[in-house]
Amino acid sequence: MQGWKPVGIAVIALSASLAFAQDAPESLLPPGFDDPEPEEVEAPPPSPPPQSGPVPVAPPPVAGPIQPPVPGVVPLPPGLDLGSIDLSGIPSVEELEEMTTDELDAILGLKPSYDIPPAARRSMEQVGVLDRSEGGFMPRSLARQPASLIRAILAGADGPIVSRWGHILLRRALASRLSAPEGMSPAEFTALRARALNNIGEHAVARALVQDVDTGNWDDALTAAALDAYIGTADIIGACPAVRLHRSQRDNANWTMLQAICNSYAGESVLGGRQLDRALGEEIAPRIDVLLAQRFAGAAGRGSRAVDVEWDEVEDLNPWRFALANALGEEIPEALRLSAGPYYQRIWASAPMLPLPQRAIGADRAGREGILSSSAMVDLYSRIYADDTITGDSADVAVNLREAYIAGDPADRLSAMQKIWGGDRAEDYGRYVLTAYAAARIPASEEFADDADALVTSMLAAGLDRDALAWKDVIAQGSSAWA
Repeated sequence: MQGWKPVGIAVIALSASLAFAQDAPESLLPPGFDDPEPEEVEAPPPSPPPQSGPVPVAPPPVAGPIQPPVPGVVPLPPGLDLGSIDLSGIPSVEELEEMTTDELDAILGLKPSYDIPPAARRSMEQVGVLDRSEGGFMPRSLARQPASLIRAILAGADGPIVSRWGHILLRRALASRLSAPEGMSPAEFTALRARALNNIGEHAVARALVQDVDTGNWDDALTAAALDAYIGTADIIGACPAVRLHRSQRDNANWTMLQAICNSYAGESVLGGRQLDRALGEEIAPRIDVLLAQRFAGAAGRGSRAVDVEWDEVEDLNPWRFALANALGEEIPEALRLSAGPYYQRIWASAPMLPLPQRAIGADRAGREGILSSSAMVDLYSRIYADDTITGDSADVAVNLREAYIAGDPADRLSAMQKIWGGDRAEDYGRYVLTAYAAARIPASEEFADDADALVTSMLAAGLDRDALAWKDVIAQGSSAWA
């Protein structure tokens, strides 16, 4: 009984296969559903009767091989003269390899010339960062002035102002929300104001001013002023939107290196590295400048290359290497710092990445020229006092400044201020700005009449004129304080 089961199963399976092969399966559909009746086909019209006469003969085929059509290739229209097409604007293969995706999109017409949606674009009717309610000037203060006059005045602001209060007033005017004069475009007006702010050391205010204008509205002059502001604040990446949108407007070494850096931070680190390698090989800029750019761009990739920055043969600073070194935290040799000019000292005062003692050196100049206020200088030296690791002149000034505020005896407070004013910095007006509020706490008394000149000078440096007037019955007629 058990031996026949496998054979029986095989026989049943084979029989079923033969049955399916011989008989078609029965349809479950209604009759006629899967076998529709054939449609009636109209008979073709009858052929015309043959005509008498000679039968036309087809022309003989043209000799030569027949070329089959190439798939995907559209044939040129007949009569097209290839010699009349201008191919000078078509980039070469090497140029295409160096292009970023944004550049390729621009060539193919896929990238708009304006990078902000229409609903988000800002008006240029009034440009500025200081509103009237915040102490700024009236919006149309210069709208009726001749454009040539305003252009000449702003172009002449090519350096620091002699008066500290003149600097403060000029900064407020340049930063106010203003309408452009008649006959001057808002872009030109903004560019002139930003350039003037850069010239007086107000790079942070200049950067805020240019950022009030959409990058799609920047022209060459505004782009140049904006780059100076970004470099002056060591905000290299902040310039990338303008660099990538206006990539063909400038042709110099810094612009080329900025393009490579911005490409790296836009996700095209391979292209950016290749561009900087070429810049180093072609020596488009001093070696130290390209090396700093390579290190900065390398921070954008997943694996940054080791770049050794050598300062041995560097004899001076320039804004580019100074900004990149500060942004990277690269220590600048002491010899170069000691020989740094006023441009760099002004930046030291407000650069948050620099050591506090170095910022204190710049704070004296920045306070003297009106870039830093008295309260900002006090904040800086308060941080120096709180850091026990700082020694030297800045630490001594911080200790004396604290004593000038908290000492119980006015004579001790005055003595502390005299230490800040004295020494080799006796003529440094920035130190009088630093002690302004401490000087206002000294009572107007005959006991301190001999120091009234310095006390009144210090108070007026911060605009404390009411406190200074309290000395009118103590000071000697004809003295500096009386004047």
